[in-house]
Amino acid sequence: MSIEIKAPTFPESVADGTVATWHKQPGEACVTDELIVDIETDKVVLEVVAPADGVLKEIVKGEGDTVLSEEVLAIFEAGAVASEAPAASAASQASADTSTTDAEKVGPAARKLIDENNLDASQIKGTGKNGGITKEDVQAYLSNRSAAPAAAAPKAAAAPTPALNIPTGERVEKRVPMTRLRATIAKRLVEAQQNAAMLTTYNEVNMKPVMELRKQYKDLFEKTHNGTRLGFMSFFVKATTEALKRFPGVNASLDGTDMVYHGYQDIGVAVSTDRGLMVPVLRDTDSMSLADVEATIADFGKRGRDGKLGMDDMQGGTFTITNGGIFGSLMSTPILNPPQTAILGMHKIQERPMAVNGQVVILPMMYLALSYDHRMIDGKEAVQFLVTVKDLLEDPARLLLEV
Repeated sequence: MSIEIKAPTFPESVADGTVATWHKQPGEACVTDELIVDIETDKVVLEVVAPADGVLKEIVKGEGDTVLSEEVLAIFEAGAVASEAPAASAASQASADTSTTDAEKVGPAARKLIDENNLDASQIKGTGKNGGITKEDVQAYLSNRSAAPAAAAPKAAAAPTPALNIPTGERVEKRVPMTRLRATIAKRLVEAQQNAAMLTTYNEVNMKPVMELRKQYKDLFEKTHNGTRLGFMSFFVKATTEALKRFPGVNASLDGTDMVYHGYQDIGVAVSTDRGLMVPVLRDTDSMSLADVEATIADFGKRGRDGKLGMDDMQGGTFTITNGGIFGSLMSTPILNPPQTAILGMHKIQERPMAVNGQVVILPMMYLALSYDHRMIDGKEAVQFLVTVKDLLEDPARLLLEV
């Protein structure tokens, strides 16, 4: 029985997607729920799996092609096995080895890379069906070429004279097309800077109280909450939540000329992945415990690295926290995540000499940065918000008492 394999239903905010990678080729057997193809959208990579046991009969949309919601990607033959693939398909595959031209054996995504890098397709070894050249083959060829020394000149060519002093090495450039996700991130970041009156205010927080509390209870916390580890982010999320309740303007967003005040706190947490920066959202953080926050963030991080974050995970959000400190950043200016009007930047914890009651004391300090849209938030409100976060972190008991 033939089944049409279709693209997933995209949300209203996503117009279309791009076929990223075919994990199966025509004639190959599949089992139920086995990954067949990846569809890359502006926000996430969606996986399309086999609807049943059978054989992929025909690919309708090749790698690099743009697809719409529910558009047909391929034809699937349910119940068939690889050896039972249609005879016509087998015949065409057999003839491809002898009569198919190089152009016909190159997939759309691979052809795009070949053209952009001015490569000769005949020099690239194909690992696809019947020797077809895939995008991965081109990328491997580019990598090998950059690592290999310059190829020897043809025998007919005259050898260069020593006086020319031509270096034996090779200055290699690699051109890679920007992914849809990376292009969307770039577009949004530029728009955020162009369309907002962005300003950043800084403060610093003594992390010693939180570090001592964490050191005292981290083992008991992990044992009590089924292996969930106690980190610093949960303290920042809870302190930020309390500060957002006190300064609702920082938790608001702009919609044209309307200011939208949210009666809830949905905090996005920036997660760095191989595909780019993603911001999954913690929902209703006011009702979440420290353990809930840590477990959810850990799950976001794992699914982000595996490319499993969905559309629903990243939609919405009233405020964002980004932590450049995990990469060693001492100070930075975070960029707004529209339509939100503020974002909090965490940084590296660094021991510094501080004046405490007339004495110099070495304390673990962290710089905090709050970028905000001055159209919506006044400087006084932004500074008071950041000071509130600082005060709550330097006296964690206030989080429990809500004072």
